[in-house]
Amino acid sequence: MIPEAALREITDRFEFLEAKMGQATSGEEIARLSREYAELKPVVAAIADWRAVQVGLAETEALLADPEMRALAEDELPVLKARLPVVEQALRLALLPKDSADARPAMLEIRPGTGGEEASLFAGDLLRMYQRYAETRGWRFEVLEESATELGGIKEVIARVEGEGVFARLKFESGVHRVQRVPVTESGGRIHTSAATVAVLPEAEAVDIDIPASDIRIDTMRASGAGGQHVNTTDSAVRITHLPTGIIVTSSEKSQHRNREIAMGVLRARLYDLKRQAADAERAAARKGQVGSGDRSERIRTYNFPQGRMTDHRINLTLYKLDQVMQGDLDEVIDALIAEDQARKLAEVAG
Repeated sequence: MIPEAALREITDRFEFLEAKMGQATSGEEIARLSREYAELKPVVAAIADWRAVQVGLAETEALLADPEMRALAEDELPVLKARLPVVEQALRLALLPKDSADARPAMLEIRPGTGGEEASLFAGDLLRMYQRYAETRGWRFEVLEESATELGGIKEVIARVEGEGVFARLKFESGVHRVQRVPVTESGGRIHTSAATVAVLPEAEAVDIDIPASDIRIDTMRASGAGGQHVNTTDSAVRITHLPTGIIVTSSEKSQHRNREIAMGVLRARLYDLKRQAADAERAAARKGQVGSGDRSERIRTYNFPQGRMTDHRINLTLYKLDQVMQGDLDEVIDALIAEDQARKLAEVAG
């Protein structure tokens, strides 16, 4: 199935990291070693489980030759034989190539699409859905930039989400989310269709993306709240333009220093995302059926309020529990998307 030499290489590396972590002196080195150690830990556990079943099978089969132990061995063998494909599958999944960004925090961006004010209100609903989902996972959810409409909708929102497995789970949310419902702004009771776009970007570190000072222009401006209320009397809002790509990022917190920090973080994430997309484009043929392609123009999901259903079009999954989904109950659909992605990767490895 899997070459023993490859498994031994993984376990040897794990033991080396364990020893090295005890000798590391700098915080940066400890953090780097800890990340790799944490990534290998579940793989090593899967290898140990697989080896234990293999050893158990060999020992139990040997007991068949002992008249006194034969009955016990005959009872134990079916259990071990049934467990073997389970641990083999778990090991195959553990050995699949990992997305290097999976363990990172994520930048979540939501913008209304077609549908006017109703699209803005739906964007606000999506924001609350992800906030509640983050709460259930024990993640930290921080809104970095938010622009609201007078009716309480969202023109644009950027949030940072931090916690265990954030990008690994949220990356499947990128794309166009469509809603079908009677808008609060509609007096005739007609069902409207509108949409909002979600982008989930892995947070980039300075070492990932080098941004020379000559590549950016930083402008300061006066910050104002929704509808012109709460006008900040100081020029604290920051707008950063990345000259080579034309990407513009703004932040309008009260602290100009904090605004620069936020805007640079968002810019770095967007540039890192462009870099990842360029690398993915080189493997475009293999990615045609990929669940998490991250294409922001792709319609991925429909939320139908009159029928109380949510449909994810990528995997043809329909759930009739829209109220729970909008309250942040997203694990069922995200687990299904992850399973589909893993199945595709396993098929590619086997092929």
